[in-house]
Amino acid sequence: MKVLKLLLVAMLLFFTACDVTVKEKETTETGANDTIVPQNLKWSERMMLSEIHRFPEASKLDFVDIPRWSYTNGLVLTAAERVYTKYPKQVYYDYIYAYADTMVTANGEIRTYKLPTQNLDMLKSGDVLLYLYAKTKEDRFLTALKTLRSQITTQPRTSDGGFWHKKRYTNQMWLDGLYMAEPFYAQYTKTFSTGEEAAKAYNEIVLQFDLIQKHTLDPKTNLLYHGWDESKEQQWANKETGTSPNFWSRAIGWYGMAMVDVLDFLPEDHPGRERIIQYLNQYAEAITKVQDAESGVWYQVLDKGTQEGNYLEATGSCMFAYTFAKGVQKGYLPQQYMKVAQKAYSGILKNFVTVEDNGVVNLNKCCAVAGLGGNPYRDASFEYYVNEKIRSNDPKGTGPFILASLVLDK
Repeated sequence: MKVLKLLLVAMLLFFTACDVTVKEKETTETGANDTIVPQNLKWSERMMLSEIHRFPEASKLDFVDIPRWSYTNGLVLTAAERVYTKYPKQVYYDYIYAYADTMVTANGEIRTYKLPTQNLDMLKSGDVLLYLYAKTKEDRFLTALKTLRSQITTQPRTSDGGFWHKKRYTNQMWLDGLYMAEPFYAQYTKTFSTGEEAAKAYNEIVLQFDLIQKHTLDPKTNLLYHGWDESKEQQWANKETGTSPNFWSRAIGWYGMAMVDVLDFLPEDHPGRERIIQYLNQYAEAITKVQDAESGVWYQVLDKGTQEGNYLEATGSCMFAYTFAKGVQKGYLPQQYMKVAQKAYSGILKNFVTVEDNGVVNLNKCCAVAGLGGNPYRDASFEYYVNEKIRSNDPKGTGPFILASLVLDK
């Protein structure tokens, strides 16, 4: 009887131990391993890993179902390249490479890219190929790069030499286009061109900034209008100046990033370099004046923060934070603007960023898209800008958030 009791106790202890082991295993599998993005990393890595989680295929960034060649991919992957440079983990490089591997065929054709549309937006992903060609020397990437460069040669121009934003947007320059085209054009020129060819290209790059300043700058505020129609035929165009009627945050954000990024490649002795730095300083002063004092971030329509319907918007705010921080870091802007960038970044974290239980980081209150003209027609009115769709994790916000996080080392 005593032996039987001992046997029963032994069996009870055995099954209890097994049960504990199973529960510990379950806890491990459903507890610690639920963490997708570790919270002990810098914000740049946390957002980059969150983007990779949201969009495992970089060719489908921006919530699309079919792989495509687009500027949003180029923006986020430019951020990924800089994350990889600072934190060289293979996952980041693989994410960048997979995009080019998917989108560029063995003979160098770019899938979904259509040269005849003459769309400046499509040049942005060329930055990815410039980066990868330098590392891999794959001929297909060089062939694709030459195709993108050929677009610049054939791009329709205004009478004074400004690139049309797209072939179908006749006679129009948009602020967006400066970021889409000029850093790529400048880096391509620095990499592949010499002599008179390079000099001509650099002059044309600087001309685009000169013309944007000439045609879209408001002399009262030193803010820049979203677009300019040389023909003054668009419904949105002022019949005297040709400018659109409002100061849209993200358009002006694109322009700021274009200035600080193009200076990475413009020769130190080029006479246009000082002009762009002057434009940047004028810009910084104007943008700081419309920064929301309480939150530290910016409104969707910059100068109308008190108007009903306007809202604090994430993508433009991230772009401004990056522009100011990089401008100071590179010595283009006075030190005082680092405080502006830091205040903006704190405001971004407080007003726009949320973190899920699994560590995935979200950027909220992003304007999904805005443009000029088209069908249905976009009239650039205040009501138009504030009523466009708002969503979370738009790559036009997550990319600049990563870039700002890197420069500020947050």
